[in-house]
Amino acid sequence: MPTAIRTHIAPLDCIVIDGGPSPTIPVVICHGYGASYDDLAPLAGEWISMLGDAAAKLRFVFPDAPNSLAAMGMPDARAWWPINMAGLAEAVQASRFDQLHKHTPPGIDDARNAVCQTIATVRAELGCDTDSPWVMGGFSQGAMLSMDVAVRGDIPAPSLLILFSGTLVCQPLWKSGLKRLGESQVFQSHGTVDPILPFTSAERLRDLIGSEKVPLKFHSFVGPHTIDGESVEITAQMLAKVAG
Repeated sequence: MPTAIRTHIAPLDCIVIDGGPSPTIPVVICHGYGASYDDLAPLAGEWISMLGDAAAKLRFVFPDAPNSLAAMGMPDARAWWPINMAGLAEAVQASRFDQLHKHTPPGIDDARNAVCQTIATVRAELGCDTDSPWVMGGFSQGAMLSMDVAVRGDIPAPSLLILFSGTLVCQPLWKSGLKRLGESQVFQSHGTVDPILPFTSAERLRDLIGSEKVPLKFHSFVGPHTIDGESVEITAQMLAKVAG
């Protein structure tokens, strides 16, 4: 089992797991709303097991969102920005998808800037230059943030962007930034019976990404708001290609 180190990188607490003694490629994965950096850290072990020797080049970094949800009775839960869950559920139930898709969540800019600072620090520690490969990804709110970092961040675009059960927000801003992903690969997965972030909205995100001919692997599965096993396997294969 790889060693997990809890540390502070730029403004964020992080869990860091190296696939080998001398990694050179950062893989930054952001958790969803109401979770913490512990939630997705087990993915590193699964990927390392699947990748074999190729994992040695990878450093997995799992940042912890800066906002605590302790005041809401969830002492260990974090958020990248506040979400009105009742309002989201109401919008989904009423099929007000355009409102959701065009909305720029208050706090997303601060979250993006914090993650970009963390990524820049990790890349510098690993000796990356502008063209060095790296990977960005996340689940749910973390997938939205990952997309925002990829198309609006002040750092180089990722070689691979992983979107587990995300959705379309910031539509005008994301559309204008999609050209940044011309050299990137994108993986997007979503459950067809997701009760939290509807599959319809995932299709809209897929279509937006495809509108700029960005290379995209879209994986749907019969399931709820989760990461399915096939998504882990497919992304392991894509990580192997990044590792070369």
